[in-house]
Amino acid sequence: QVQLVESGGGLVQAGGSLRLSCAASGSIFRISSMAWHRQAPGTQRELVAAITSGGTTTYADSVKGRFTITISRDNAKNTAYLQMNNLKPEDTAVYYCAALSGPFVSGWGQGTQVTVSS
Repeated sequence: QVQLVESGGGLVQAGGSLRLSCAASGSIFRISSMAWHRQAPGTQRELVAAITSGGTTTYADSVKGRFTITISRDNAKNTAYLQMNNLKPEDTAVYYCAALSGPFVSGWGQGTQVTVSS
């Protein structure tokens, strides 16, 4: 089992920046990739960005060039970051971190609210 704790959400004006963090602990040896998803009211949860343990990244088209996902590792935990620049009102959502073992989700974070005002 993997435990995930997120931080870094908040309220920002359009054009501003935020950095989200997701600390994974527990059975981190199972983690092959980490990802950020988001869900706005009335919509389905969507993948924003993902990174493999080898450093390969994937981004949703809507965030390419504005968001950057990175990962740091030590013996006790993995931490995934999502640097979000040039934020837009349509980026407003609850952002969830996920840890994956192959195609399977090992754990979800509790979610952190990001609100971008116009």
